[in-house]
Amino acid sequence: MTRLADTARSLFPGVALAALVAMAAQFLSEHYGAPAMLMAILLGIALAFLSEEPRSAPGIAFSSRVLLRIGVALLGVRISTGMVQELGLGLVGLIIGGVLATIGASILAAWVLGRDRLFAFLSGGAVAICGASAAMAISSVLPRREEGERDLIFTVVSVTMLSTLAMIAYPILADRLGFDMRQTGVFLGGTIHDVAQVVGAGYSVSEETGDLATLVKLIRVTMLAPIVLGAALVMRRRAPEGAKRPPLVPGFVLGFLALAALNSAGLLPGWFSEAASAVSRWALLTAIAAVGMKTSLKKLLDVGGPAIALVAAQTAFIAVLLGVGIAMIA
Repeated sequence: MTRLADTARSLFPGVALAALVAMAAQFLSEHYGAPAMLMAILLGIALAFLSEEPRSAPGIAFSSRVLLRIGVALLGVRISTGMVQELGLGLVGLIIGGVLATIGASILAAWVLGRDRLFAFLSGGAVAICGASAAMAISSVLPRREEGERDLIFTVVSVTMLSTLAMIAYPILADRLGFDMRQTGVFLGGTIHDVAQVVGAGYSVSEETGDLATLVKLIRVTMLAPIVLGAALVMRRRAPEGAKRPPLVPGFVLGFLALAALNSAGLLPGWFSEAASAVSRWALLTAIAAVGMKTSLKKLLDVGGPAIALVAAQTAFIAVLLGVGIAMIA
């Protein structure tokens, strides 16, 4: 018990600071319309010196790892098999195909251009699945390397900014393409990176479009568990002989799948799902604030133009692929 209390005391200052940054980011989001994840990152980077302070460093490191996994696991309460039945197998197949094609094309492009395939997988997964949440989940199973946190922050910042631009531009684009309400909902939910921006874009068109866009987005979120699981298995197999291997199935993936299964079976009460969803959001927001606090702005700028071009190309790829597919199917 004494050991647990000592651990809690050592973690508290850093966790409290990360949570405070998350609260400030949420305040800015609610009062000024700025994306909360982006604000958490930028505020965190401004306070990066705190990650070198002995009193706060352990809690910041804890927040960036453990709270991240808790937040991703709790996303499972938002998933159910009923979503698939409501949308239809044709469109579900198109959405899943878009996710896989975007990630595959990203890795292939990196290989052809001689670029970092781990970064391509990280950014491709973020673009294809659910923005910042996917980036954080994928990064947690990638091998630890010097550029890891820099690449994560860059990916979160870039996909959040592109997602915000898409929230404004894509409803206009869908109208110009002649999409009806249903097609527009599928397009917005299938191409915009972050859930919040999908909601904003969808309900700016109509309530029907907003409901459908949110549903499509959550189906993309279901791809998070199998993609992360697949990545964990690959990384485990490629680990050097004698090196410590990652777990066969990450615990937070098991938690995600278990909660999704319970929700699909109707075994989770509404109050629990709402509470878990709120805890998930705050855990992810606090985790990304902590990651920002561990990031050097100078190192972030070292990513360079090719990385920016890659994320923009990934965004354009999934938009074109889904746009053509929706015109043919929906």
